[in-house]
Amino acid sequence: MPLDEDKYPAESGRRRFVKGVVGSATLSSVGAGGAAALETTTSSGGVGGGSSTYVAIENTAGPAPRGMPIIPITIESGELQGHWPEYDPERGIAIEDDFGGSGIPYSSQMLQYCGLQTAEGVQPQAEQNNTFTMTTGDYDWQSEYSDGDPLTVDMFDDYEEWGNDIGSEGLGKPATANWRSEGDVQNITVQVLRSPEVPKIANGEGKYSSIPGPVQQYFAEATEQSFMAWVNKCTHFCCVPGYKTLSGAAAYNAEDKVYCQCHQSVYDPFSPTQVTFTALPRPLQ
Repeated sequence: MPLDEDKYPAESGRRRFVKGVVGSATLSSVGAGGAAALETTTSSGGVGGGSSTYVAIENTAGPAPRGMPIIPITIESGELQGHWPEYDPERGIAIEDDFGGSGIPYSSQMLQYCGLQTAEGVQPQAEQNNTFTMTTGDYDWQSEYSDGDPLTVDMFDDYEEWGNDIGSEGLGKPATANWRSEGDVQNITVQVLRSPEVPKIANGEGKYSSIPGPVQQYFAEATEQSFMAWVNKCTHFCCVPGYKTLSGAAAYNAEDKVYCQCHQSVYDPFSPTQVTFTALPRPLQ
């Protein structure tokens, strides 16, 4: 299979695509961080924007300015759910200032980028289902189910052996899902991964012993039964990356990582890191 199957096919096509994406994130020369700041200052009205700290899967290569947010997982009656913090009316966001005793906040504010700030599910008081629901298409195994089915623990029983001929087998079993996206609303797209590496990270074992204590504590509280999840929106130009979805990722040493084919940004799901950025304000209701 050609290594550049996932690249832009022609220069003219690339320019047309980038022009369309830039419309939602200001000028390409501004970059994602600058775009966030510019959109914040030019917004006619909004709430919940500003400096936000969160724990992310680390951006290790490419133009993305920061990692994608990790979503804390809970398991209820075998169904995988994303934990949603309590609403703070004074700040206008849902937040836990000291998540799991880590000293690092977990808040709805971390989702306010790349247009997600307009999603109904990001409204801190929205009555949305927190269960991760199936989206079929990226992984063959998910085609056995229907869009909207809840993700359940037993779907991942073979996670220690699973592979799809991309990268190493046995690193975990992934799924794509929607979160807080019940009904005819804007989707919040996430990836879920059950991996034998997750408890090793949570316990600071071996090569993971150098992860800073607060980040490791946060990760430990955000994962359960070897499951982890993250928001699947590239922080560069808001594309949808994938873990083990493209064989061409091997050309960028990303066959065992999360690879964004649009501009070759790479994220390591096994490297949690603390991030601070300027969140965009949500539109006023």
